[in-house]
Amino acid sequence: MKYTGQKTHTLEICGLRRELPVVRVGDNLWIASFVMLGDAELVNVCAANLAARLSGYEVECLVGPEAKVVPLLQAMSTFMGLKRYVVCRKSVKAYMQDPLVCRVESITTRGVQELVLDGVDVGRLRGRRVAIVDDVVSTGGSLKGVEELLTRAGAEIVCRAAVLKEGDFYQGDLIYLEYLPVFTTQGVE
Repeated sequence: MKYTGQKTHTLEICGLRRELPVVRVGDNLWIASFVMLGDAELVNVCAANLAARLSGYEVECLVGPEAKVVPLLQAMSTFMGLKRYVVCRKSVKAYMQDPLVCRVESITTRGVQELVLDGVDVGRLRGRRVAIVDDVVSTGGSLKGVEELLTRAGAEIVCRAAVLKEGDFYQGDLIYLEYLPVFTTQGVE
């Protein structure tokens, strides 16, 4: 979408409406900043809708990258009757046992970051049917990082889901609720 100096973008999702601030993330790239943290209504409505779309996949566990997706994982697990979900952390923590680590790049994070799966969670995920969940998928960098960790852990990835697909960068299979444009001065997404 063409960037013309707009300060906000209106998102309509699952019957809700939110005004998102448009922020610059690159030399010629702006995004509508979507943050679910603290918006209980949005989290619950999106979680219920995503959970319904995942109902046919026989998911045993949800896995996502910290931190903005954590309330979504919690709510989706409740709606799906799951007892546990797993969060891939962004750094190795002192309590972790034999963590798996991979490096990823994301459109909203400057530079390379780590995703870490605690060895305890590796044992919980081995041989289980899992869904990777994120709030927004743009390039798919974080999603691919989680996928790498799950593959190394021996989990069976049955689907990938997000609240929003941002732009046309990611070309893999993805269950999502709404599309979110990216903005450039040339108007190419």
